[in-house]
Amino acid sequence: MATEDKNKGRSLDRLNHKYRLVIMNDDTYEEVTAFRLSRMSVYVALSTLFVLLVAITVATVVFTPLRYYIPGYGDLKQRKEFLQLKMRTDSLERAISTRDRYLQNLKNVIGGNIQLDTTMLKVPKVENSTY
Repeated sequence: MATEDKNKGRSLDRLNHKYRLVIMNDDTYEEVTAFRLSRMSVYVALSTLFVLLVAITVATVVFTPLRYYIPGYGDLKQRKEFLQLKMRTDSLERAISTRDRYLQNLKNVIGGNIQLDTTMLKVPKVENSTY
């Protein structure tokens, strides 16, 4: 138990150890810049950079016309037009099937292939009163 706590404390201490990053001119060996960094500061900087890149990418896709290139993400106007065309197609299909039934029944009547329907229909009574 004690060794685990000791190792855990040691690894946390390593995150805060300071390191020096020096950028030098290769020809003159002149020190251009120097940074004092720790592992924790590098992790925080990289995490922040990653979150910023993701946020910028999401904002670019959501708030620009690039969103229309994503499959399934359409314009509201296009969606309305699609629904109108779908309803119109359904009504045209119903009209065509009704016309086809009418023509088939007309052919049957002309050809003499009439089948009498002897079932009684329940027709609602219509009131002739006026208000």
